[in-house]
Amino acid sequence: MTEHQLRIDPAGTPRATVLIVPPLFEEANRTRRTLVLAMRALGAQGFTAILPDLPGQNESLVALEDVDLAQWQAALADVTAAIDGPVLIASVRGGALVDHAAKAAGWWRLAPAGGAALLRTLMRARVSSDREAGLATSLDSLQDEAKSAPLLLAGNRLSPAMMAQLGTAEVQPASPLRNVALGADGIPGTPLWLRAEPGEDGAMARAIADDIAAWSATCGIS
Repeated sequence: MTEHQLRIDPAGTPRATVLIVPPLFEEANRTRRTLVLAMRALGAQGFTAILPDLPGQNESLVALEDVDLAQWQAALADVTAAIDGPVLIASVRGGALVDHAAKAAGWWRLAPAGGAALLRTLMRARVSSDREAGLATSLDSLQDEAKSAPLLLAGNRLSPAMMAQLGTAEVQPASPLRNVALGADGIPGTPLWLRAEPGEDGAMARAIADDIAAWSATCGIS
């Protein structure tokens, strides 16, 4: 099944394609508008920019509870393989957990995050939400529940396989690779993924595009 892709093309022949891999789960919603602005900025610098839906995301007809991390890794590799010309993969946060199986000219990662940390944040949010609703849950009880049935975390129903894989998932090596931090020594801006509501940061978007464009030369992109 072919999933939806948001694509922005430059005016002329593209220098390369930048495949954007957003953060996972609710963090994707909070950063999407800024990533789309970054895609437009990349288009203005001569790159094609693609933001694909993976199975279970956004417009996908596949239920999220029917997919796991390994399937996302394979799906992203398939998306990359279908692109003509050189591909640079630009991942944000948990997106870096699913980008290493693809073949690319280079990997650019912004504030990459491990699966255990992401999962812990989701589960703590569930415990807090349940407490406000008068329900008594704990991290241990949620972990036990997740072993045999899908678990609802921040609006995402995650399968036992997804939960187990996230719990041990680490960002994998890639080469050539640029890891970029957020803040004074990296991309300027605040962590959009921590906001309560989706927002946008035009300056951050332009900085992301500028950094990818400048770094692309080290990957043989002219």
